Amino acid sequence: MVGLSLSFLIRQELKRSNKKITGHLYNVVITSHGLIIIFFILMPTLIGGFGNYFIPLILGGPDLVFSRMNNLSLWLLPSGFILLVISIRVEGGSGTSWVLYPPLRTEGHYGSSVELRIFSLHVAGVSSLIGSFNFITTCLIIKEPFRLETLVLFIWTLILTTFLLILSLPVLARGITMLLRDRDINSTFFDVSGGGNALLYQHLFWFFGHPEVYILVLPAFGIIRHVTINLTGKVNVDSYLGIVYSILRIGLIGCVVWAHHIYITGIDADSRAYFTAATIVIAIPTGIKVFTWLLTLSESNINHIDPVLLWVFGFIFIFTFGGVTGVLLRNAVLDITVHDTYFVVGHFHYVLRIGAVFGIFTGIFNYWPYVSGLSYDKLKGLGFFYMFFIGVNITFFPIHLVGIQGIPRKYKSLPDKYKFWVNVRTFGSIISLISIIFFIVLLIDVISSYRLLKNCNTVETMLEIKLNRRRHTFVLPFCMYL
Repeated sequence: MVGLSLSFLIRQELKRSNKKITGHLYNVVITSHGLIIIFFILMPTLIGGFGNYFIPLILGGPDLVFSRMNNLSLWLLPSGFILLVISIRVEGGSGTSWVLYPPLRTEGHYGSSVELRIFSLHVAGVSSLIGSFNFITTCLIIKEPFRLETLVLFIWTLILTTFLLILSLPVLARGITMLLRDRDINSTFFDVSGGGNALLYQHLFWFFGHPEVYILVLPAFGIIRHVTINLTGKVNVDSYLGIVYSILRIGLIGCVVWAHHIYITGIDADSRAYFTAATIVIAIPTGIKVFTWLLTLSESNINHIDPVLLWVFGFIFIFTFGGVTGVLLRNAVLDITVHDTYFVVGHFHYVLRIGAVFGIFTGIFNYWPYVSGLSYDKLKGLGFFYMFFIGVNITFFPIHLVGIQGIPRKYKSLPDKYKFWVNVRTFGSIISLISIIFFIVLLIDVISSYRLLKNCNTVETMLEIKLNRRRHTFVLPFCMYL
């Protein structure tokens, strides 16, 4: 709700002709919105939430192997979030953008707000690392023998996600630590006058930043695959192996394409050619997954409209559209033209923010009845999907039309000729906000009405039938007892 409120505040400020907040405060809101969405909504939900619950359930273990590490990983998250919220108010906040580029971060912001943000990222990073070690150790210990043909694809995506976290998070930690030293103890890692190089930070950050995209999206891929199997009842070994290898290729190639984010810095022509080609190649395994999902759904006998099915199609549409704009941006010439414009904002919102959120809602609507034993109103579920889908597309699709004309991002005053698109986007954000409130009301209604499913199967029984896993103790969550 905090991240969504900040997003809505951005939209309202852009709509006003007489601005209410200063440019610095506007940048503070943008920075806080980005960090909250990425590090405190998407990562904890897709990896920590779904992974914590379903890894032991699918593999047949009682729990994750290191329960106290799991508890530490949990409580570090609110600690980091509190630091981030405090940084908004300390000394006017820091409008550094979520990438924290120097020298703006070392020379343009002198208060302690930047330090609080860096500490917040450190705490969130330690939480993710602890959880990653716990997840991957659980998968290796419980699953014996470790056979490719018997491992659920959702587990494959989480294993690769934890590997990418362990690989990339220390690089980010090193970069922001060097930034902290430049600010506080007069080191010159990124100061040219002392022999440093500001571009070093960009390489360190984006070596984390591009795998971060797949860290957020890969668990959603696993959820979509699991849901399509549940909806259709079809498990094709050939498509299974193809998706497994495509996931592995995505993880491998995703670690070596980071510099397509920094074409504008003047890297040499050979490097541009390599990163352009590598970014094109990464679209191939991504397309394999999309076409496999569509083929699986097309061969099914689904003859009714279900909210879960609509969320699957919504995710495929959103992610495919965002991926197409990403393929456009892989070209160095076009990327330089639209760099730091609203076109880039539209691209990563479609892939990273909306795509991952659609994966979250797909998992919620698919697993909720099996986890809690409570059924939700299908008509209200359909209403929420249509409201949210229409709202986010009205909000973010016009960004591409404005950005392709060169309008830069992070500006709170746009030319008057774009006022129509600003108003359209504001209307879409209002619909999105209303849909989220409607979703919360839907959950409260489900829990309070206590509509038990007829012939309800728990996740344990469902996975035993679908995935041939052995039975083990299953405890219903607290919502059963409210």
